[in-house]
Amino acid sequence: MRSNGLRGLLFLALVTGSALAWHYRDRLDAAALEQWLEGAGLAAPLLFMALYALGTVLFLPGSVMTLAGGALFGPLAGTLYNLTGATLGAVLSFLVARYLASDWVERRSGGILGRLKEGVEREGWRFVAFVRLVPLFPFNLLNYALGLTRIRFSHYLVATYLCMLPGAFAYTWLGYVGREAAAGGEDVVRKALLALALLAAVAFLPRLIARLRLGPFLEIDELRRRLEEDPRLVVLDVRTAGDYAAGHIRGALNLPLEELESRLDELASRQEHPVAIVCTTDRRSRKAAGILAREGFADVHVVAGGMSRWHDRSFPVETGLEPPGPRANHQPEEQP
Repeated sequence: MRSNGLRGLLFLALVTGSALAWHYRDRLDAAALEQWLEGAGLAAPLLFMALYALGTVLFLPGSVMTLAGGALFGPLAGTLYNLTGATLGAVLSFLVARYLASDWVERRSGGILGRLKEGVEREGWRFVAFVRLVPLFPFNLLNYALGLTRIRFSHYLVATYLCMLPGAFAYTWLGYVGREAAAGGEDVVRKALLALALLAAVAFLPRLIARLRLGPFLEIDELRRRLEEDPRLVVLDVRTAGDYAAGHIRGALNLPLEELESRLDELASRQEHPVAIVCTTDRRSRKAAGILAREGFADVHVVAGGMSRWHDRSFPVETGLEPPGPRANHQPEEQP
């Protein structure tokens, strides 16, 4: 009973603090922070990191603090203070969510939500690293959401700190350049070009991470073996519906490449399953694999040669557009 009361008070304090922070958010800029910190002396960095952490917990936009950190402390020290403050805030949000609601979520998670939660927990630190390097979700909200999972705290902490470094440095440098430009500092053009290069590198990270998340090519014989042994394997056929109906692997799901992004919800419950993509050409399969990898699918493989090689090997196919049946008990016919 006492524990529930403490949770209630903490939740109320969080809601009240977030509302106040949002109401006064317009007063948060580099000039205001500099005024608050100028009398702190050597403690200014500690105060700044504490404010950054508190702002993260209360859903204030971290980009404002990061730019301000670069303006106030320079590119190197500013990156250290920004990264440390953001990580402290992320850790506090994670722990608050785990204390307030993780048990409740654990008891009530089921269906698609439960499967997604299990998938996130299965990837563990790799998922945390991915979402830190490729910010698909709002940073402040994601910190709380991850606290509702059973991801190990140590993995969350290390992956958060290390994988936020590229973005933290890029935006800290941008804040530093803005301050230099306003003050008429030297060599501003070169520094601004470097800032643009850093931002471009951060913007390229989603594509790079997507490539890293792709599994190796899957040969036809290996695909056939895995179809017999792994009922979790999803065979995704990205050809047109007409080509699919003319002959497809039993149990394959048909999502034409042109429709894939608009129909990803049909794969939501299998985001953490291994996925083997087949098509007529490897180029289209690779494009589909890139889409899935950017959306967080963890184990994506392009089947080399696709259906062309499947037909060349005279492996069995089915025809028609009827919904694919279960293949867990299906044993492919022996190769002639």
